[in-house]
Amino acid sequence: MGFGELMLLAVGVSMDAFAVSVCKGLAMKKATLKAGLTCGIWFGGFQTLMPLIGFFLGTLFAGAIEAVDHWVAFVLLLVIGINMLKEALEKKDCDCCADADADLSFKTMLVMAIATSIDALAVGISLAMAGLPVFGMDGIVSAVIQIGLCTCAFSTVGVKIGNVFGSRFEKKAQIAGGVILMLLGVKILLEHLGVLA
Repeated sequence: MGFGELMLLAVGVSMDAFAVSVCKGLAMKKATLKAGLTCGIWFGGFQTLMPLIGFFLGTLFAGAIEAVDHWVAFVLLLVIGINMLKEALEKKDCDCCADADADLSFKTMLVMAIATSIDALAVGISLAMAGLPVFGMDGIVSAVIQIGLCTCAFSTVGVKIGNVFGSRFEKKAQIAGGVILMLLGVKILLEHLGVLA
């Protein structure tokens, strides 16, 4: 998996956090830079940590399931992508952020950051199964930095977008994220099967 593909992965993984940030912005009377950065740092931090944990958990089991590791990576990314699509398509346009809450307290942000980064844990496991090295431009360290920075940026901007434009980008972001993750899963599988070089 090259640098460009890791960047696409970072965008896909960050879409859940972006959607939640849009909702946060929608619930605020005025979206400040501080509010945007609060969301960005919380979501970006957890989106950096969780795939790293997942990667090291995945490497523990990689030897035991080496023969089917590409299938594991494919299934994990496919399930995450389908779940994102399903969540987006089940929401009604008028109530995407109906339960939005402007609360940025430690407890609220901790729960939301964990909830939006569970998928990133599974992505980390799939990256271990895909044989990603630890270091280098195509390594897990590079990947989690990209995911964290991308999520931080999208979340920070998402608060302002939600405040100005409402929830019209939330659904589209989740759909785009789901499609990206599913396509990356298919690519990993096709590469391991020798269909793609």
